[in-house]
Amino acid sequence: MAFLTIHGRSVAYRLLGAEDNPLVMLAHPLGMSQAVWDDVLPMLLPRYRVLTWDLPGHGASQAWGEGPITPADLAGEALALADHAGAERFHFAGTSVGGVVGQQLLAEHGERLLSATLTNTGAVIGNAELWNTRARRVRQEGLAAMSEEIVPRWFAPACFQAEPALKAGWCTQMGRGDDDAYALLCEMLGRDTFTGKLSGKGVRVQLFGGSEDMATPPATLEALAAECDGAPLEIFEGVGHVPSVEVPSLFAEKLLAVMAVDLG
Repeated sequence: MAFLTIHGRSVAYRLLGAEDNPLVMLAHPLGMSQAVWDDVLPMLLPRYRVLTWDLPGHGASQAWGEGPITPADLAGEALALADHAGAERFHFAGTSVGGVVGQQLLAEHGERLLSATLTNTGAVIGNAELWNTRARRVRQEGLAAMSEEIVPRWFAPACFQAEPALKAGWCTQMGRGDDDAYALLCEMLGRDTFTGKLSGKGVRVQLFGGSEDMATPPATLEALAAECDGAPLEIFEGVGHVPSVEVPSLFAEKLLAVMAVDLG
């Protein structure tokens, strides 16, 4: 792991793979960390240089500080990391709020993208009341107290049955996050949407979702596909909110196929 100071904050990242390979950037879900990509990396690295990072107050990245967080702020961090890696253009894949980062890049910086793979996300995710209520609770109760309630929403029941320690592990990870940074991201999700902002960008977009995803169900992905000019959407059966953790081999196979397409 390495660290880069961006606008006065320390951002934790990993840059792996051969320098002459195309770059793919991977953005993780809310409440998690760049560790969600660990089981995908071995399948990507033979052909791609991979950059993962922790969002504000997540993993080993510094908390945000004063003021709201916007999608433009998060996309700015992604672009600063891409610049640091020396990549003028790159592939992008993001899950949940990581997919929101991808939508911002698509909306405002499409010239930097070779492809955009958006998973388990939406142009609109939930509603303002839901997110503002969660933000208030997190500030009052703390992430550690709320993790037992939130983490089960990330994974299909069968995933917990196959890996009994998964829940405890991610509850521990979530509980170590910064309460205010998480709350600010909740408020962002309730405030900033991408309706009417994603059409006609000239970027190859692929969408993936999970049939068991409670946070961004298939209907949310279908609405996002419509916003992205009918971008192809595939729903993984029996999968919840985080396919890179639940079905890493399948996810890597699908992502490699997206990135392999030559746009000419």
